[in-house]
Amino acid sequence: MSSINRIKADIEPLRQALLTHPVYNQINTVRDLNIFLEYHIFAVWDFMSLLKALQRDLTCVEVPWVPKGNPLIRKLVNEIVLGEETDVDQNGQAASHYELYLEAMQATHADLKPINQFITTIQAGKTVAEALELGQLPEAVKSFVAFSFATIAGGKTHEVAAIFTFGREDLIPDMFSALVKDLYQRFPQQLDKLVYYLDRHIEVDAGEHGPMAMQMIAELCGNDEQKWEECRLAAVAALEKRLLLWDGIAAAINK
Repeated sequence: MSSINRIKADIEPLRQALLTHPVYNQINTVRDLNIFLEYHIFAVWDFMSLLKALQRDLTCVEVPWVPKGNPLIRKLVNEIVLGEETDVDQNGQAASHYELYLEAMQATHADLKPINQFITTIQAGKTVAEALELGQLPEAVKSFVAFSFATIAGGKTHEVAAIFTFGREDLIPDMFSALVKDLYQRFPQQLDKLVYYLDRHIEVDAGEHGPMAMQMIAELCGNDEQKWEECRLAAVAALEKRLLLWDGIAAAINK
């Protein structure tokens, strides 16, 4: 069994717990869905931050430019960045997946104030940790984002890649397929942008970015067993944090 398949086997119970989480059955109205979106937008932003950390570590983003690292890894990372940071909306206009998600939230009248204040606080020069506290965000959101940024700060690129790959790119297509299906039949106009986002994300991640991310992990770890073990632990922790986020969303909907 390959190292990647061993990690997949190890995290499969957590993946199944996420894919069958009771939160999906609790989303029965647009208001329920909005609670989900208002929490999950932080994971969408967090995803982009993980990706940019990989681009920073694995490609040259400085001037003067010099060749950096493995050319294949550079290609994989830059192609994922291109698709995630500059995709297209329903009208063919350039937009990041984060911006597509915000548009979908606006269409369902979700509350954008927490995420917008969070981003504004960071733009004003505060750290992510400070922005999380100043925003008075739910504990599940703070814990989820804090874990990602602690891993980024730890400086082990393969661990960041493991969170990105096993906790994000390899999970999102299946996870999002379980969401919004029934609601769309009742509220097609409000959910049109969200369905577009989900379909686009599933198409890009399952068809292109997921396999690219797996290849990136393989290139980063090679035959180094310690790196593979650190990737396994990071992947497990990432999925456990996602479960806690889902638990927090479920509790908020119940309230």
